[in-house]
Amino acid sequence: MIRNYLKIAWRNLVKNKAHTLINITGLSVGMAVAILIGLWIWDELSYNKNYDNYDRIVQVWQNQTFNGVISPQTAMPMPLGYKLREDFKQDFKYTILSTWTDTHIISYGDKKLTKTGNYMQAEAPDLLTLKMQKGSRSGLADPSSIMLSASLAKAIFGDADPMLKTIKIDNQWNVKVTGVYEDMPHNSDFRDLGFIAPWDLYMTTMSWLKNARTRWGNNSWQIFAQLKPGVDIDNTSAKIKNVKLDGLKAQGDSVGMSAKSAIFLHPMRKWHLYSEFKDGFNTGGDIKFVWMFGIIGVFVLLLACINFMNLSTARSEKRAKEVGIRKTVGSLRGQLISQFLIESVMISVFAFLISLLLVQLILPWFNTVADKTMHMLWGNIVFWLMGLGFSILTGLIAGSYPAFYLSSFQPVKVLKGTFKAGRFAAIPRKVLVVLQFTVSVTLIIGTIIVFRQVQHTKNRPIGYDRTGLVQMEMRTDEIHKHFEAVRNDLLKSGAIIEMAESGSPLTAVYSNNSGLNWRGKPADLQDDFATITVSPEFGKTAQWKIIEGRDFQRNNVADSSGMIINETAARFMNFSHPVGETIDWGKKFKIIGVIKDMVMSSPYEPVKASIFLLDKYDFGLVDIRLNPKMGAHDALTKIEATFKQYAPGSPFEFKFTDEEYARKFSNEERIGKLAGFFTLLAIFISCMGLFGMASFMAEQRTKEIGVRKVLGASVFSLWQLMSKDFVILVSISLLIAIPTAYYFMHGWLQDYKYRADLSWWIFAMTALGAIVITLLTVSYQSIKAALMNPVKSLKTE
Repeated sequence: MIRNYLKIAWRNLVKNKAHTLINITGLSVGMAVAILIGLWIWDELSYNKNYDNYDRIVQVWQNQTFNGVISPQTAMPMPLGYKLREDFKQDFKYTILSTWTDTHIISYGDKKLTKTGNYMQAEAPDLLTLKMQKGSRSGLADPSSIMLSASLAKAIFGDADPMLKTIKIDNQWNVKVTGVYEDMPHNSDFRDLGFIAPWDLYMTTMSWLKNARTRWGNNSWQIFAQLKPGVDIDNTSAKIKNVKLDGLKAQGDSVGMSAKSAIFLHPMRKWHLYSEFKDGFNTGGDIKFVWMFGIIGVFVLLLACINFMNLSTARSEKRAKEVGIRKTVGSLRGQLISQFLIESVMISVFAFLISLLLVQLILPWFNTVADKTMHMLWGNIVFWLMGLGFSILTGLIAGSYPAFYLSSFQPVKVLKGTFKAGRFAAIPRKVLVVLQFTVSVTLIIGTIIVFRQVQHTKNRPIGYDRTGLVQMEMRTDEIHKHFEAVRNDLLKSGAIIEMAESGSPLTAVYSNNSGLNWRGKPADLQDDFATITVSPEFGKTAQWKIIEGRDFQRNNVADSSGMIINETAARFMNFSHPVGETIDWGKKFKIIGVIKDMVMSSPYEPVKASIFLLDKYDFGLVDIRLNPKMGAHDALTKIEATFKQYAPGSPFEFKFTDEEYARKFSNEERIGKLAGFFTLLAIFISCMGLFGMASFMAEQRTKEIGVRKVLGASVFSLWQLMSKDFVILVSISLLIAIPTAYYFMHGWLQDYKYRADLSWWIFAMTALGAIVITLLTVSYQSIKAALMNPVKSLKTE
């Protein structure tokens, strides 16, 4: 019997090729979108779950209060790490002080690579449960050791055994390889950890670190920890809340105490998706994108299912005579129900199999856009059970209406031709079409606003000219020692216009300081300034805009005690004319100039009060303004030759400042591209449904159109007649979608302090576009029906 049902189902599918193609294509595309989004969500929710102690690993954070505003941060003072290790052993199994993941020169013989890594305390491999390929997790016990990731070991040594080989960090410190660990997964916060070097080695590299060992006000490091089994994270946070304040009090640091620092623990399970705070409380983070794409996936799949159900129910009414004949010859109602359900499930399962092929083809591109390394879960039984289970369920739901409705027909009425579908039979289909376009229009508006927000922020004035700017991180001090010679050689070569050193790049701020005093400063005002150390040529290199006073001058000795501030700093200090004012910060500084605000941190946030100081030592970057009269390739070739002359042991690596600035928008652009991709597929699915429904309606009204043509109706009037119903349905969906999209996107924009407006033209253009798309979709079938010869359409069968 089942074999007979399958054979009949196959014949019906082949007989109605257009209907079958639309049904399977729409459903398979919807399922493919759902699978892609499902894989993306699975990857996001699996972040950091590769660590065995995932539920007990935490990072130490602090809330600092400045003028009533609570600012959370992960930068910690070094003595806090030692205090937690010594006095809270009952709570923490491990407490790890760590530097920030940064680039370093790793050299072996003539091979020199720039790779990212950390200096961490010896228990770090146990906390991170490193999967060792060679050596053991105790490899950091020796201060002159290093542990390498498998990919870095391969890059340095090839197929040779790296164990106990001696390599050099930053051309200065010899270390021996004591372990090789598997690379961290892509969906891990430590995925860029190419090597781990001992904390004890780090402590011996620079003399100032010895003082930092006891300075509670120096927030320059990270602290990770692992709680012991059974220890409650909230209770432990409460216990350590005032540890830093107590340290500052004992040290007599009144400036540090004014920030009212409160220590707390942030669990690893929240690092990736719950990283946003407001007023000291965790308010979410990227979890909103998980919800957003989850909802999009459900709605796109819903659109495909709506098409499937609409076309299945619409087409089923043409099979009324088949049901009548089969009942007459003895078919039971249960057999008819089984027949229709099997046919529907057959289409659904076939669509699921095609969707798997589509996902496999799209996945490489999708991974590139989403910055993922996802793969199909071919060997996951849960994936197959969910996929096939959903396909069968979809088929049963879509086939249930025609199965139970048609099987209830009385054969006498059907075969006499007196059967007619109910007057309200088309209402469910119309409601579903409205729902389809409501979802599609909402997605279109949302995608446009995301892209507009990114573009609005990109067009924000940034206060300097980033075109032709190059920045280089200096891991060794050869260029700093020979800066004058390097600069003069490059100026003579014509490759550059100017060159400078700085403690922070133009696209980030590495240092913030407080404790400045000035004339008229309120006693209760808490200050916090972005602090950038520069060489005298920095302003000319960046081409910042001076609005009052002057720039630094190399030969002006007094400028060693000079300070340049930005507009925001001038307002914060309540100076209308700051030039000439004195700032007391341990020593006296005189403001010599005020510059226009430069966007150095997040382009979505207000510019922070900033100060610029001359410094002879605190540099880590070189900023270069290329000569626009020389091609970038030729200029960089000359720069590389000069740098190699003075720093032969350092790889020549550079970044264009405009590209680094563009990376600040990568997350929003990525979300926008993914949303745009899914929106296009949603529109495609909706249009396929409209096309199928228009085809069905044209077929139903063939005789009506023939009569109208005989009575003199024009092709245009018939096209109007056929298109009017769909335009009305889409118009209803617009009335629902536009306020819905406005509500959600207005809420989304509130997360950005520098944001675009919700202009009326976005909604108007989307509405016009939806109507045009509708007319284009249904016009083919409408015009085709209108052009049909009435002689043929009015013939009796």
